Amino acid sequence: MTNEFVLEAITREFPESVISSSEPYGMLTIEVKKEDIKKIIHYLKDSSLEFNFLTDICGIHYPEFPEKEIGVVYHLHNMMANFRLRLKIFMSRENIEVDSLVDLYVGANWMERETYDFYGIKFKGHPDLRPILNMEDLGYHPMLKEYRLEDGTRTDKNDSMFGR
Repeated sequence: MTNEFVLEAITREFPESVISSSEPYGMLTIEVKKEDIKKIIHYLKDSSLEFNFLTDICGIHYPEFPEKEIGVVYHLHNMMANFRLRLKIFMSRENIEVDSLVDLYVGANWMERETYDFYGIKFKGHPDLRPILNMEDLGYHPMLKEYRLEDGTRTDKNDSMFGR
């Protein structure tokens, strides 16, 4: 199994869904349309490609790109061929909802709850979407890049030291 083979299979099956692809550090990374992510992952799991393990789901926040401000990254793994794949979707802050994968991968339950907890991304169809690590009444999502990283009274550090 190669990056080219997997990309060609996805592009052939979902020609309108693939937005872009790249291979950072040799790992195939494909950006797809948000509304097609569940269909694509279902295909990857149940077809001959056999991506039978969901390694991770995580959120990302790019406040400098309003149309693609919030993203969800999915890491899939074909254990038999030892092939890893990264899928990305992006959305605006007003439309921060995506389909849940709990019915495809039971392990998605915890990952989606964590992503919701830290980024506020809602997963449609999730059986128990509530905070998992933060307090229920916290009132904000701490991984969004809209809060200072350091105490404002400190003069020896500022946010630029943390990549902002």
